[in-house]
Amino acid sequence: MAEDLSPVQEYYKDKTVFITGASGFMGKVLLEKLLYSCHSLKEVIIIVRPKRGKAPETRLEEMFKLPIFQRIKDERPHVLKKVSIYQGDVTYDSLGLSGESLKHVVDNTNIVFHMAATLKLEGNLRDAIDMNLMGTKRALDVAKQMKQLEAFVHLSTAFCNCDQEVMYEKVYEFPHKPEDLMRLAEWMDVKTLDAITPDLLKPHPNTYTYSKRLAELLVRDHYETMPVIIARPSIVSPAAYEPLQGWVDNLNGPTGLMIGCGKGVIRSVLVDMKNKTEVIPVDYAINGLIVIPYEFNKQAHRPNTVPVYNITNADHRKKPLGEVVEISKRNNNDIPLNAGLWYPDPCVTTNELYHKFNVALFHWLPAYLLDFLMLILGQKRFMLRVQEKISIGLGVLQFFTLNAWTFRSENYGALWKNLNEQDKAIFNMNMDVKETEEEYMIVCALGARRYILKEKDEDLPKARLHMRIQYVADRVCKTLIVGLFFYYLLKWTGVLAMF
Repeated sequence: MAEDLSPVQEYYKDKTVFITGASGFMGKVLLEKLLYSCHSLKEVIIIVRPKRGKAPETRLEEMFKLPIFQRIKDERPHVLKKVSIYQGDVTYDSLGLSGESLKHVVDNTNIVFHMAATLKLEGNLRDAIDMNLMGTKRALDVAKQMKQLEAFVHLSTAFCNCDQEVMYEKVYEFPHKPEDLMRLAEWMDVKTLDAITPDLLKPHPNTYTYSKRLAELLVRDHYETMPVIIARPSIVSPAAYEPLQGWVDNLNGPTGLMIGCGKGVIRSVLVDMKNKTEVIPVDYAINGLIVIPYEFNKQAHRPNTVPVYNITNADHRKKPLGEVVEISKRNNNDIPLNAGLWYPDPCVTTNELYHKFNVALFHWLPAYLLDFLMLILGQKRFMLRVQEKISIGLGVLQFFTLNAWTFRSENYGALWKNLNEQDKAIFNMNMDVKETEEEYMIVCALGARRYILKEKDEDLPKARLHMRIQYVADRVCKTLIVGLFFYYLLKWTGVLAMF
């Protein structure tokens, strides 16, 4: 008996979807959700480049072994055969495709999800332009040749217009032209480009948001001749429900910060406690992406301007970062990570001088001491390299933890409102669900343990004991340090001699 398809599922029936960036965090979840929930589609084509000596086919086999694909293996294993993989790369013309592979893509593709990008906030401008701007141009050039193209969904970021206090679902103008920057990156050497980068970026804090903003202008300029759409997720966080609660596979954004603090490696962070959280669970973001082509093509008339979707959390679900910090501290006690370096009790402040003092005392000093011990013992030194990476990471993150924005997301909200009950059950984006921020953060903490650190739930009792020992050691050390400080202060000032 044929399955009764929902309207969104019916739209994807017999369609061919082409994805760039399918090996990334969001790309994996998109691929899994399309195969599981839009199982009547004809084909999903992905491009993957060789990595660490592994061919694309090997990387796909390893991807299918991940726990997020288990429900497909259990319920619909045949749909995995609908995935076609080609060796490709957005840093090459025609995305690295040629001959029969390029012909197959342009002859059959109906929907494109362009997700490939470099997410390195601290990356150099040449790489950001090559991946995020020129990579988008190359994807558009291939899409222009597609004979049955119905939607080209470009994945941007909600922070690409970070000079705006209120960010509407529209493309903002910018003095720099995408074509000029692409030409500049082609002829200028890296050293000279790095030298002028700080002036070019203003008012952007990093090369990522800057290159993404220019890419949006490039996509917008193709709207008259192509069905292009821009989707802007905010900070993408672990899955709330699908395909597994807490699923995450990278250290970007809040997950890396949570693990760094939970392991006792990060001892001080610059955060404005009044600011609200700007995260969106990956399954909410992916469900929105999947619904966008359906919504775009069911309209009788195309919108006058390129559709833009700010995929952000509803305002009533955003919590002050102060509350999030307190919840995180409770989670560190209830769901501790195994064998942390020190008791997880980071200082959270907006005082940059105080933060630098803490970093010098609790980040760099222990790193030098540990590496010195490693040198004496003849072991490989690593703590200074770790702290260098942490320092760079915290430096680029503080722009987002110290500033606040307002996102208007009416278009994204309308995606959910326009679905019928059957599709709402399949593509959940419900912002009125009952779970609390604390419940979701417990899911995130467990997800970080299971999927990033590969720590087992049965190790939690031992981790809690280790945490209690670290707590005692932390308090004893702090008491001794403060006591010795005041002792020598009183001795130096002569006050001690009075007694």
